[in-house]
Amino acid sequence: MGRALLTDLYELNMAASYLRHGMDDAATFSLFVRELPPGRGFLVAAGLEESIAFLEQLHFDAGDLSYLKDSLGFGDDAIAAFRDLRFTGDVWAVPEGRIVLAGEPLLEVTAPIAEAQLAETFLLNRITLETTLASKAARCVLAAAGRDLVDFSFRRTHGVEAAMAVARTSALTGFVATSNVEAAREFGLPAAGTMAHSYVEAFRGEEEAFRAFAGDYPDRCTFLVDTYDTLEGTRRAVAVIEELELAGPVGIRLDSGDLAELARDARAMLDDAGHPEVRVFASGGLDEYQIEALVAARAPIDAFGVGTLMGVSADAPYLDTVYKLVQYGGRPVMKLSAQKTTAPGPKQVFRGASLDEDVIGLRNEAPPARHEPLLERVMANGRRTLGTESLEAPRRRFRDDLDRLPDAARLIQGPVAPRARTSPALRDLAERTRSGVSP
Repeated sequence: MGRALLTDLYELNMAASYLRHGMDDAATFSLFVRELPPGRGFLVAAGLEESIAFLEQLHFDAGDLSYLKDSLGFGDDAIAAFRDLRFTGDVWAVPEGRIVLAGEPLLEVTAPIAEAQLAETFLLNRITLETTLASKAARCVLAAAGRDLVDFSFRRTHGVEAAMAVARTSALTGFVATSNVEAAREFGLPAAGTMAHSYVEAFRGEEEAFRAFAGDYPDRCTFLVDTYDTLEGTRRAVAVIEELELAGPVGIRLDSGDLAELARDARAMLDDAGHPEVRVFASGGLDEYQIEALVAARAPIDAFGVGTLMGVSADAPYLDTVYKLVQYGGRPVMKLSAQKTTAPGPKQVFRGASLDEDVIGLRNEAPPARHEPLLERVMANGRRTLGTESLEAPRRRFRDDLDRLPDAARLIQGPVAPRARTSPALRDLAERTRSGVSP
């Protein structure tokens, strides 16, 4: 599969028309988020790895060309042009894991205009999905205040591909494990899992189920104690722990009810029985809002399993991402539509000691004092220049940027996002471009 049909029809229409009219000058497109969703004080850049892979592989195979000609009616001239098309451009992007704000380019593509146009749909899809998910996961990490988090989202994500993205982006922001075994294998993550209520119900008694499971997995045993009665289940778990003298990591999992109160009672029961090493793990409809409330209530919970609400970013399931032409053939261009005005020219984001000092400027201008450029060139002449990274690199970038994030942006309830300033050079270019636009 050439992957070039992973696009909207109008991208193909435009690309064919550009090629037919001999328009092959370099175009720069900028991908950014116009405004943050309500309830978001920041975003976490993600999706770059898949985007680079797509651009490196972009081409039309014989089946693609046949479909375009026979089913969509593209002419022989377009088919001939598409047959030889490859991505030959440059890409500048914010590295994964870095925190970004509204209006800041996450990625910019400079390539012959037909190539750059054909990249739009896939890049928007991938950057939007993974940045949305990473941003939700990051807020769970903030809410957990150092407690462990495990991705439990696989069964409720919008498709298997999304489940893989959730596992990766949650790990990127600090989750310690995933229940998704294929994701654990592909991304080198710890796999985590306990048991389901069906397992407990399949045995004649709860203690019998616990004994069987602990016998099978003595080195990684977490008992699901709320199938019938949570505190009675905890007592039975303690009995099995002592009977089998379990020495490996052991825990109990609470999945329903008043988690704060149950965690207190279960913790007291475990401690009274002389088992302070047994961890309390909580799950069941959690995201950053519930986690923050449990932490604020001082619930003695050591780790959280986070599933559906994170896996679909339930409170903010999409981003207002756009991919806009900002320069063609060396000529800066801009859109002047009401409330959708864009800034012209290839850009750079300059970051200071704090994210409330961010400046959006032109790519070729010098950074302001004590600022660093955020976007890096990750592709040149159609080939990647960014080396393959382990997840530790974006994790480190995320932690570093999180330390620079103002307190108001870190809030779970009612965050206030910083706003990037525009450099004088970019403002001047915008004014000159605006005055030269001929509607």
